[in-house]
Amino acid sequence: MTASAEARETALLAAQAAADKLATDVSIVDVSDRLAITDAFVLASAPNERQVQSIVDEVEERLRGRGIKPVRREGVAEARWVLLDFVDVVVHVQHAEERAYYALERLWKDCPTIPFVDRALPSGDGASAATLSADDVDPAGAGSVLLAPDPDEPASGAGGTTTDEDLLDDDVLEGDPLVGGAAAEPGNPDATGR
Repeated sequence: MTASAEARETALLAAQAAADKLATDVSIVDVSDRLAITDAFVLASAPNERQVQSIVDEVEERLRGRGIKPVRREGVAEARWVLLDFVDVVVHVQHAEERAYYALERLWKDCPTIPFVDRALPSGDGASAATLSADDVDPAGAGSVLLAPDPDEPASGAGGTTTDEDLLDDDVLEGDPLVGGAAAEPGNPDATGR
């Protein structure tokens, strides 16, 4: 038995709503063969609690616009792992650290996935470019910062690595009050406050 057409449509709508709010690693797992209580899980990640809440709000609003309301909401207060139960579809929006730790897609790896490609992507980019995984998040950083290469900037240095020379000119910001004048001169103790 596979997920019903209605459940698939709801899951795809929820996934697109999450992607529209910049959710990362969005996927849909058809759990209808393994669970009697629901047909599909929508899994989405975000780098911080504020983004998790924004994604949850958008999913709820988008589905409510179609007359679909959640029967249960869990984890909203903490916004680290929010579960929205729409009966046929359960949406899991997780902080990237929880997503990596609990690895729901690994837990349900025997279940088929429902293909989802973000409609905001230009055609030909493929699904792999659509989302970032938990590996793209720096868990040691304050608030977790997404670490993704700039697709418009060519790889620098030999073999795609960044060299010290590449960083010298590229990392200077225009209009930075610490850049320019005497503060920018090498060897000036006022430049760094040392």
